[in-house]
Amino acid sequence: MFKLIKKVEMYCPDKLGKGDILLAGDKIAWVGESFPGKDLPDLEVIDGTGKIAVPGFVDGHVHIAGGGGEGGFSTRTPAVVLSDLIEAGVTSVIGVLGTDSTCRYPGELLAKARSLREEGLSAWALTGSYAIPVKTLTGSVQDDLVLIDLFVGVGEVAISDHRSSQPTLDELNKLAASAHVGGMIGGKSGVINVHLGDGPSMLSPIKAIVETTELGLGQFLPTHVNRNPELFQDCIDYALSGGMVDLTTSTTPQFLEEGEVKCSQGLRRLLDSGVSVERITFSSDGQGSLPSFDSTGAFTGLSIGTSRSLFPEVRDSVLVEGIPLETAIQVITTTPASVYRLPRKGRIAKGYDGDLVLLEKGDLSISSVFAMGKTVVQGGRAVVKGRFEP
Repeated sequence: MFKLIKKVEMYCPDKLGKGDILLAGDKIAWVGESFPGKDLPDLEVIDGTGKIAVPGFVDGHVHIAGGGGEGGFSTRTPAVVLSDLIEAGVTSVIGVLGTDSTCRYPGELLAKARSLREEGLSAWALTGSYAIPVKTLTGSVQDDLVLIDLFVGVGEVAISDHRSSQPTLDELNKLAASAHVGGMIGGKSGVINVHLGDGPSMLSPIKAIVETTELGLGQFLPTHVNRNPELFQDCIDYALSGGMVDLTTSTTPQFLEEGEVKCSQGLRRLLDSGVSVERITFSSDGQGSLPSFDSTGAFTGLSIGTSRSLFPEVRDSVLVEGIPLETAIQVITTTPASVYRLPRKGRIAKGYDGDLVLLEKGDLSISSVFAMGKTVVQGGRAVVKGRFEP
């Protein structure tokens, strides 16, 4: 019932120094220099010497029910399994649909989010789809956000991409308005996760909505903004004007050779340009397809994204780019939790959910993971599995 992590370096995400953390049931009950209590029933004491405690990671863009399909039915990617998430330190996940909203649909996404919850993870989903008009459960984005508890926003909606539905500005305006009002009534973020491709329009459709309506930049979270140098520069200007930006950690050597900006380097550039870390998130695009196309748009190959790519980019931000851990860790903890208004997530603090990751102090490798107070990873390996995992 009680777990006491003693003498651990605490980044909550602010650096608090060495201390103790008490987990009681599924919550954090105490954080401080030295826990004063004694004789708690069923107390498990965990030695945190040589370890760093950070909040459990929030992966805000995962195709939890599978994605892909750009190269035919055999290229449909599989659904995520629990161990792939928790061994990556992910304790909160947000599911999205992808290119295919014909064979995959919001009900399937919602069911997968609920199944992950039954397996001990915190999971939510976004209603909607790549194409506009978006697919919903109730027939309305606003109704989905108001009436369905686990839908916290909309997306991913594709723009500036040959795979998008080439939505008009009026269509995007109406979608954004519906998401905004639905979020207000439902007590949700209502944010729209916007997939950005390699198209020349880049972020201009979002900027046009803000310029011509009463909606603000906070209504949108553009993702994949590091996919090419021109788009990344546009994203820097966008973030400096007050927008949020999301960098995708899953990649391939080919993508990087073609100009994709490595996330750790992108974080360094954004911070050096004056963008607040509170406007930057990383997400993995886990289980999403990473397709390659030739100059005519013909499909040439495919890899699969993974949540296991998420923390290595944060680690490189610290060990290679020299960004303080208390700053870098925010892009996968406090900031995504704030963007999606996830209750009691993203921090190590009294009353928050018992989601923690213990890192080895030397190389920042993942040692242990706690999800809702339960030990799910020890020695870097999952000690619990999903129902159908071997």
